[in-house]
Amino acid sequence: MQMPPLLFMSVRFILAGLLLACVSYKALGELALSGWFHGARVGMVFGVAMCFWVTGLAKASHVGEAAFLASLGVVMVPIIARLLFKEAIPHSTWLALPVAVLGLGFLSFSAPLDHAMKLETSHILLLTSATFFALYFNLNTRATNTQSSILANGESIKKGNVPVLALTTIVLGTTGVITGAVSAMLEPWYPTFVNLQPELVGWVLLSATIGTALRFLCQTYAQSLTANSHGVVIMVLEPLWTTLIAMAWFGETMNTNQLVGCFLILLSLIVNRFRTISQLLRPK
Repeated sequence: MQMPPLLFMSVRFILAGLLLACVSYKALGELALSGWFHGARVGMVFGVAMCFWVTGLAKASHVGEAAFLASLGVVMVPIIARLLFKEAIPHSTWLALPVAVLGLGFLSFSAPLDHAMKLETSHILLLTSATFFALYFNLNTRATNTQSSILANGESIKKGNVPVLALTTIVLGTTGVITGAVSAMLEPWYPTFVNLQPELVGWVLLSATIGTALRFLCQTYAQSLTANSHGVVIMVLEPLWTTLIAMAWFGETMNTNQLVGCFLILLSLIVNRFRTISQLLRPK
C-alpha cells in the first residue's frame, strides 16, 4: 500500500476543494456565516461517512459486496428524513426494508456451505457509513434548495440558481479536514512521504480533479434541481456498476450467498424508489 486510505482521501478532497475554490471565490465571498455553517455541517457528516466507508472498504474482502452494503444508505434516506425532518415515509420504503434485511442476512453467511451467520467488521463499518450517507443526502439536498436566504447581500436566489459551486467547495474542504484528522490519529504518514512515487502523485491528482471535484460538483448541482431525496435514484445503479467493474478489473467473483444477497439489496433499492423510477421511465 503506497498511501494509507484515509490519508489518500484527505489529500484527494483537500486538493479538490482548493481547485474549486479557485473558481468559486466570488460565490464564497457572498455567503453569509449561516451559509458557511450549512456547508460545513454537510461536509462534517460526509467526512464521517467517508471515514467509515474507507475503513470498511479497506477491511472488506470483496469490492462489489462492499458497494452493495454502502448503497443501503439509499433505503435509509426516507427514515432519516422522518426522524430528523418529520417527513412521511413512503409505503415503498416499508416494502424495501425487509428485502434489504434479508439481503444483508445472505451476505452475513461467511461461506457458501457455512450456515453460521456472521456479521464481519467490514459489514458493520459499511452499514454505519450507509447511515451517515443517508443523513448526508438529506442535508445536502436541503442546503442546495434553501440557500436563497443565506446570501450576505440579501439577494433572493431561486431554486436551480443556487451557489452550488460554493457549497461543493466547502463540503469537499471540510471532508478533507475530517478524514485528515482521523488519519493523523490512526495512520502512519512518514513512509508515504519518504517513498513518494510519481505514479502515486498521478493517481492522487486524477482522483482529486475528475473523481472528486468534477463528480461532486455534478452531483450537488443535480440534487439542487430535484425534490428531496430524488437525487439518490441514480445511486441505485452505482453498486451494480461497481460490481461489474470489479469483476472486469480485478477478476472478482461471487458465491451463491453473495449473489443472492446483492440481488436482494438491489431489489430493495428499486422497490424503495419504484415510484420515482417509474415516473422517469413513463413516456411523456
